[in-house]
Amino acid sequence: MGSRGAAANEAIEGLRELAGGGLEAAEVFRRADELLRGVLEFDAVCWHTADPATGLVNSVLSDDLSLDRFQDAVRLEVWVDDVATFPKIRRAGVRAETLSRVTRGRPESSARFREQIDPAGFGDELRTVFDAHGGMWGCAAFMRARDRGPYLGRQRQLADTAARHLGHALRACHLPQVGEASEGSSEGPAVLVLGSANQPLAVSGPAEELLARLADPSPSALSVPTAFAIAAEQARRAACGLAASEAKIRVQTREGRWFVLHAAPLEGSAGGEVTVVASPASPSDAMPLYLSAYGLTGREQEVALLLVRGCDTRDIARLLAMTPYTVQDHLKSVFAKAGVASRRELVARIMLAGGP
Repeated sequence: MGSRGAAANEAIEGLRELAGGGLEAAEVFRRADELLRGVLEFDAVCWHTADPATGLVNSVLSDDLSLDRFQDAVRLEVWVDDVATFPKIRRAGVRAETLSRVTRGRPESSARFREQIDPAGFGDELRTVFDAHGGMWGCAAFMRARDRGPYLGRQRQLADTAARHLGHALRACHLPQVGEASEGSSEGPAVLVLGSANQPLAVSGPAEELLARLADPSPSALSVPTAFAIAAEQARRAACGLAASEAKIRVQTREGRWFVLHAAPLEGSAGGEVTVVASPASPSDAMPLYLSAYGLTGREQEVALLLVRGCDTRDIARLLAMTPYTVQDHLKSVFAKAGVASRRELVARIMLAGGP
């Protein structure tokens, strides 16, 4: 038990260090794999980044799994009201859950288990969500072979702690990168028409280049990046009159540029075609993401947003019903977290990273 506890502590300490490493998301995931595989005792893992505002998955990475049925996985996530989905785990106020626990030892009651996990030879699944400062920055599914038995309670608790540190590490991956992220900021929207299997039927000129910039770290059966497929399926679900997340997903390019994907069924089409428009994120879309990436509290984000919009200390105090001294305290914290010394520097950093 002592060696087990020491290994778990070592893994958590390694994950804590990832938040300050200046890594990309794929590097965070691969380093987390090295730290967690031995203590969680999983045999395969599928990692995802997510739109921090909605929690919708927008990329996929797996070095273990064949993703030739990833289209089916997307369909299950969007259309099937299964147990222990990423949104349900998050709404439950936890960061980790196992299929064996939530089904009380009857994983076959899960559509995901019947259609994907069991046919692939796995016996249990542990899912985690990577939340930090009000945003969901990613999530993961850890599978283990049948002969290992179900995940233990201590492993679920360890995964919950690990997920908190991974949330901070992924948040740090999305910090504004002034200069690099502004590249291409004047480009117009890209438009795709996707068929019923989310295959491109028509692509505008800028879309081809954008698809390459948003490509998933791991190749899959999808012929478009994950974010486009998720947006399209959400739009189809809404068109059927079913409850759905908004058919809008935020996704960041490797250069640090945020794009917003809007999806809607193609008017007059009976074949399930969907139009997806990808536009550079406007300041109103990008600013909350940048402020959350800095690790600002909800109140600090409110103060910073008003500041960026041109309000002075007195205006902010009046609008947020606080004293000017309290506003100044919040501003000091905002500047420290953002690594700037003045209002002008904060505005410049956010606006230069976000583009016009």
